[in-house]
Amino acid sequence: MRLSLEDVVRKYRNSLYAAALSASQIPADAEDAVQEALIKYYTDNREFEDESQLKYWLIRITVNKAHDLRRRFRSKGEVSWEDYIQSVDFETPEQRSLVQEVLQLPEKYRTVIHLYYYERYTAAEIAKILDITDSSVRTRLARGRRMLRNVLDEEETGHDKSGIIQSCF
Repeated sequence: MRLSLEDVVRKYRNSLYAAALSASQIPADAEDAVQEALIKYYTDNREFEDESQLKYWLIRITVNKAHDLRRRFRSKGEVSWEDYIQSVDFETPEQRSLVQEVLQLPEKYRTVIHLYYYERYTAAEIAKILDITDSSVRTRLARGRRMLRNVLDEEETGHDKSGIIQSCF
């Protein structure tokens, strides 16, 4: 199975960008990673069994490209998250708050949380994408959730914010 580049861009552009942004934390690098992944798709002429295999492959390539760009250009100026978050529309203030906290996590936790909750990959699929063990993915998910709960508990102002994690994912 092979989709046209136009179909791939239309179907997966947003998911690829979100995954790349989660990995790189720099909007321009995320855009570059997506473009590089799409170029690789276009030039590779690889056949896929189905669309889920295609999406899996695209996300893996995109995340790897984002990691490469982050390492290569670590010293360049980063766009502030506050500026970026202000440009995104969220359904609720709680979702905005949660995304801000997720983006503050160390990259290894942020990436697995994004892939698990926003892209709906299983721990086993994330392990393949990131080339780590399944148990490492589960550990990173548990630690990332714990960090989020701790931050949300610290910010608590008289109402329970622990439900934010469940309601937003």
